[in-house]
Amino acid sequence: WEFNGSFYQPSAFLMMGIPGLEGLHHWISIPFCTLYLIALLGNCMILFIIKKTQSLHEPMYYFLSMLAVTDLGLVLCTLPTTLGIFWFNMRRIGFDACLTQMYFIHILSFIESSVLLAMAFDRFIAISHPLRHSSILTKKTVIKIGLAIILRGMVSLLPIPFLLKRLTYCGKTELSHSFCFHPDIMNLACADIKVNVFYGMIILLSTVGMDFIFIVLSYILIIKTVISLATKEECLKALNTCVSHICAVLVFFIPMIGLSMIHRFGKNVPPLVNTLVAYTYLIIPPALNPIIYSIKSSHIREALLRALRRKSE
Repeated sequence: WEFNGSFYQPSAFLMMGIPGLEGLHHWISIPFCTLYLIALLGNCMILFIIKKTQSLHEPMYYFLSMLAVTDLGLVLCTLPTTLGIFWFNMRRIGFDACLTQMYFIHILSFIESSVLLAMAFDRFIAISHPLRHSSILTKKTVIKIGLAIILRGMVSLLPIPFLLKRLTYCGKTELSHSFCFHPDIMNLACADIKVNVFYGMIILLSTVGMDFIFIVLSYILIIKTVISLATKEECLKALNTCVSHICAVLVFFIPMIGLSMIHRFGKNVPPLVNTLVAYTYLIIPPALNPIIYSIKSSHIREALLRALRRKSE
């Protein structure tokens, strides 16, 4: 403990694995390793294929590349501490290291939300204004959107570590997960956390909440456009280009909303449920997104098959 007058700050926190199943951590690590491996290889494969395939150098796949990089970042943020607990029971994490991990996890989550919104906008333009799509979403515009997304995440979350460092902590230092999460750290403080709660809610609603609303509005406009198309075949073809994105949105937002609700209102939720929702939120989307896009996108699938044929030759 670091002591400074009446101000107390722990030198470290203790992370939690899966409550009640500590004796099975070595076995539980097998599916986690599998998911991490799928996420790492799958997202690297998506980036490699898009880079090497000239026909994929268009806005939809630029945004998909951003999604893959974000997913890789999320995996690399949580992998060391999660597998450290499962393999070596390394539960201790320094206070500053915990705040750093928390900051990057939240930034990458916010970036992923914004990238999914950008992808929804891309689908709306492609379906509603196909002739103007390339002139609206130029390469320079896509780069500007990407930089704006990163800047918004970094700036909006910058005060969070400082708001946590100003708090006094006492007694309990055990986190609920194998990674650092803002509500989890905040609830260990024995000081007034109203500012943290208020700022956290405002930022969450004004970023991820607004992203989700605009994604829904984009699809309402897309459906209106699709309904106006002449033939059933055209409708199905237009909607088929959105299926993989809709799956990615659901895979990301459902567990994220669930975890946020549990941390704020689920006082009586069993710890195991809390832990499983958290792992679903941070590990499942990075592992599933490459699979979803590889299965549903014929361009990605064909480029992958061509790359495999060249290697076999």
